[in-house]
Order: sequence, then structure tokens, then C-alpha cells
Amino acid sequence: MNHEDETRLGIGIIGTGRVGAVLGSALRAAGHAIVGTTATSEASLDRAEAMLPGVPVLDIETVVERAELVLFTVKDDVLEELVAGLARLGRFKPGQIVLHCAGRFGTEVLAPAAAAGAIVLALHPSLSFTGTSMDLPRLRQATIAVTGAKAVLPIGQALVVEIGAEPVLVAEADRALYHAAIAHAANHTVVVLSQALELLTSLGAEDPARILRALVEASVANTLQSGPSALTGPVSRGDVETVRAHLDALDEYALSAGSTEVRTAYAALARATASRALANGTIDEATAARIIDALE
Repeated sequence: MNHEDETRLGIGIIGTGRVGAVLGSALRAAGHAIVGTTATSEASLDRAEAMLPGVPVLDIETVVERAELVLFTVKDDVLEELVAGLARLGRFKPGQIVLHCAGRFGTEVLAPAAAAGAIVLALHPSLSFTGTSMDLPRLRQATIAVTGAKAVLPIGQALVVEIGAEPVLVAEADRALYHAAIAHAANHTVVVLSQALELLTSLGAEDPARILRALVEASVANTLQSGPSALTGPVSRGDVETVRAHLDALDEYALSAGSTEVRTAYAALARATASRALANGTIDEATAARIIDALE
């Protein structure tokens, strides 16, 4: 696609959440027109005003009626029912492009729109969104999973390239596993880091993030470059007594915090780490067994 008038699309956004606001802004910057958006909460209205100034906030049916491309960025659990309801009302048109950004779904969830003659695609940016202009340069460094029928994949790929990201083709049957992989990496990392910050704060650290920053950033960079061989730490070295000391400290912390959540997470991840270290060859089976015994 280029940005000439005949290829400029009128885009309607259903749900001005963090993703919708940012993708809408990026598509607008690529030369497309945002013909309308939906926003009900105060936060989404503020986001629409900040990221899509001048775009009318309309009801869902009006946005779909006006748009050549309909972008659904609603919660996963309401997407299927919403699309089916609009199809029953006859709101989708032949040749209209309909796409969503729900990671776990492919295009099957858009089947009612396809039955009405729409071109359906599923896109999913591998990015954690803030819903602000800070996301726009990050989006240009991200990949976006594209799922759809072979004949229409070039449309999805072109849209991704236009906003400066890199398209990655993901088959319909692989969407859930793809989404599990990136959620495991991003969301669970947030939980682990939050727990680490909590532990350091309990010790009176004034700036716990600073204590972790260099270590975590280096760990992430090394892992993305070198893979599993980047694994370090006491489990990887087979330091069983250090692991026991960690568990004793976490047991004591659990008493003061009134929760074993951190201890449970540490033990579960340490077991997975022991398996990884054994596969890497940095510990032997006997040492791995001793670590697992300590964790029980």
C-alpha cells in the first residue's frame, strides 16, 4: 500500500483502549483516515482525545457502517459475541476489511463477518502498551503476528509495514500457543520483578528498581542473544545450600507478609531452572535431584 488517495482507508476503531488508540494513531500517521471510534469510560474518552484528536466518538454500529476497515480492539472475552451480534444486524459489508488484535484468536472468531463478505484478518502486536505516544516508536521496533487466508495475508502485512513494524505470519491453529509464549515472557516477568521489588522494599531499600535494573536488563539482553546458555545463578551452578538459604529467608518473609505467594513462585521457577540447568550441562542429575529435594 502507499498513501495515495485511492489506497487510503477509512478506519473505524471499536474500543479505544491502549492498543486501539496507539494503532489508530499509527495508521493515521501512515496516511489513513480514522472515521470514528467508540469510547465509553472516562479513560477511553481521554485516550481518544489525546491520541486521536478530532476523531468523532460514535456508537458501534455507526463506526462499522462508516468504515472501510473495522479494527476491533476490545477485550478478548467480548469479541466473539460482539462480532456475531453485528453480523446478525447486517452491519458488515462485502469487501470491508475486518480485523482484531486479540492474541489468542485467529480469524475464526470473525467468521460471521466473513460470511457477510468481509475480508478478515487477525493482527497482534508483540508489545506491552501504555496507550500513550510513548508507544509509537516502540511499535516501530515490534513484530505483529498476522493470521488470515493466504489470499489476503498481503493486506495485513502491508498494514503492518506501513506503521513501521515487522509482520510475522502465525497460522490459525498456532495462535493460542503463540500468545501463551509472549504472555509467559512479558506478563510473568512483570510478576517476578514485582515480587523481587517487594522483597527489596521490605528490607528498606529506597530505590529497589535501581538495584535490579542493570542485572535484569543484562539478563534479558543475554538471553535474547544467546538463549538458554545465558542462564546463571545458584541453581545453574548447583549451589544447593544457597538455594536452601533462599528458601529459609522466604519462609521467614512469608510469616511477616502473611502470604507464601513469593515462596511458592520461587520454588516453582527454581524447579524449572534446575531442569534447564541440567539440559545445559551446568549441573548433573545428582545435583539437580538435591535441588529438587530442597525445594519440596
